[in-house]
Amino acid sequence: MLVTAPLFAAPVLAQTAGKPASPPSPANLACGVLKAETSRIGSTSNWTVSGPSGKNTETGVLKSGPRFDCIDGAVLTVEFTSMAGHSFFDAYFPDGTNIGYGRQQIDKRGARFVLPIQAKGRIAAPYRAAFDYHCKLNMPADPISAAMRAECAF
Repeated sequence: MLVTAPLFAAPVLAQTAGKPASPPSPANLACGVLKAETSRIGSTSNWTVSGPSGKNTETGVLKSGPRFDCIDGAVLTVEFTSMAGHSFFDAYFPDGTNIGYGRQQIDKRGARFVLPIQAKGRIAAPYRAAFDYHCKLNMPADPISAAMRAECAF
């Protein structure tokens, strides 16, 4: 079950000069058994991810997104930023599971997402190689073992 924080409306901020715009995300994307659709009514964005475990629909007034990507033809990612400036990343897997993080907890190196090493054990083995992992998110309730640390990109 995906739980998302409520999104709050705030005035739209203009893009700063010299900052390149990110390429538009398709309004509809098929990624293996997963499908993403988005629509906009006024200032409200609606998006749905459909897959083996059903449909997950979200709505919000966004500063950017939702942006959909397909990794290795199987893993669907969704990124968005609320008007309050909170950025989120969700990855949906063909086995019906999903993981989500605040965007500040993940990195991107080129076209690859770098997730906290703790995520690796929550991802089914066939999809783990689609990501790199970092050891920056050390939490007492979810510690990083020495074996895990050896698998971190940084």
